Amino acid sequence: MAQSGFHGEKFRELLHLRDTPSSLITRSMRGVDVAVTETRDDNPVPGLCGEIIPEDAYIVSLKLRDYPDCEYWQDGKCVAKPSIVAGTTYIYDMKRDPRFVIEKPFHSLHFYVPALALDGIAEQSGVRRVGQLDYQYGNGFQDEVVHHIGASLMRALRRPSEANQPFIDHMMLALTAHVAQAYGGLRDAEAMRGGLAPWQVKRACEKLESDLAGKFSLQDIASELGLSVSHFSRAFRTSVGLPPHQWLLHQRVSAAKQLMTVRDLSLAEIAISAGFSNQSHFTRVFTSLVGVSPGVWRREGLGAPESET
Repeated sequence: MAQSGFHGEKFRELLHLRDTPSSLITRSMRGVDVAVTETRDDNPVPGLCGEIIPEDAYIVSLKLRDYPDCEYWQDGKCVAKPSIVAGTTYIYDMKRDPRFVIEKPFHSLHFYVPALALDGIAEQSGVRRVGQLDYQYGNGFQDEVVHHIGASLMRALRRPSEANQPFIDHMMLALTAHVAQAYGGLRDAEAMRGGLAPWQVKRACEKLESDLAGKFSLQDIASELGLSVSHFSRAFRTSVGLPPHQWLLHQRVSAAKQLMTVRDLSLAEIAISAGFSNQSHFTRVFTSLVGVSPGVWRREGLGAPESET
């Protein structure tokens, strides 16, 4: 079956949304999209939602709002009527045309996970491919990992200009691996615990530093080193002490500190030069990592008054 890349506009059509919802997308090691989409409608168009073209993929759905008596259809008929509770996770098999009767306000986060992406995780772990996921249709469950990853991606979905691609790749890789292990029965035959070779660390850091805005994907860097994305991400953290996206944030802050010694540069100019999307983004990250705002750090560091605006 062909892969649809089910996100954005396709969710608008499925749920009869007035606007196209925001999505974040990464490219898996098998060359297919893995995506997360936030959908919300406080005044929905009532009726049975649109159809899903069958494909070998799953939607892992984190519910963010209660929805009593949700009429759930599968294979063209109503099969369940669960009362959805905010914070629970549901899995839908896209081969079986999952549909819903929409009649109340809803709010959810949907991860689109093709079977090929799950098989890619299995392939690099040296084990057999992931078969049918083990779950009960129409039944929600508590999954703290999905909840944590979803919460981490919410800010990025609402402020996409502040989300660097390595962060998105890291989170989506973690979600795909978790689904494969928790519901696909995947067990690593031999976990790769070693770090990168010194030349690989040097090359990876140079690549990340050359683009502080974070436009390079983990796939770009891993491919240059001849590694899979998951191996690179794990080995980089072992060697450096931080995952790539967090290491990149530290480099942005370091660059900003250097730029703040130039008195003629405003904080807004420094933010853009150091790879942040805007001054507000710069201030939040800097304060989180350093413990004081950029304006305070600059003022105390140079011993001269400096406005933070």
